[in-house]
Amino acid sequence: MRVVFADTVYWVALANPRDEWAASARAASIALENTRFVTSDEVLIEFLNAISKRMSLRIHGLRLVKAILNDPAIEVIPQSHDSFLRGLDLFGARPDKGYSLTDCISMENARDLGISQVLTADRHFEQEGFELLMKR
Repeated sequence: MRVVFADTVYWVALANPRDEWAASARAASIALENTRFVTSDEVLIEFLNAISKRMSLRIHGLRLVKAILNDPAIEVIPQSHDSFLRGLDLFGARPDKGYSLTDCISMENARDLGISQVLTADRHFEQEGFELLMKR
């Protein structure tokens, strides 16, 4: 079975129909119908932080996260001190990049699981050798 990592950009685009990546996220969802998704606690935290200022998105985002957590087709990797430290190591190893710590943790999680495709439009993943699944 195909396995992809779902990044914050994907979840924000699904939650916000006005997001610049909304159409791409919907198209990717349809194309990946029989795919197992992997995401992480850190990604879900970043997602909720990103939408927290708009009350309508905040409520919808909370529902989406609860649905993600209850969906057997989506694996949510729990945050841990080890994942934090591994992400921090990558963050420190790329001082010339604008990677967020969450991106670094996500990249390490995806590598650990042998995942090369990421549901995102974030070019930072491409810079690390991942294939981006969200296109214009």
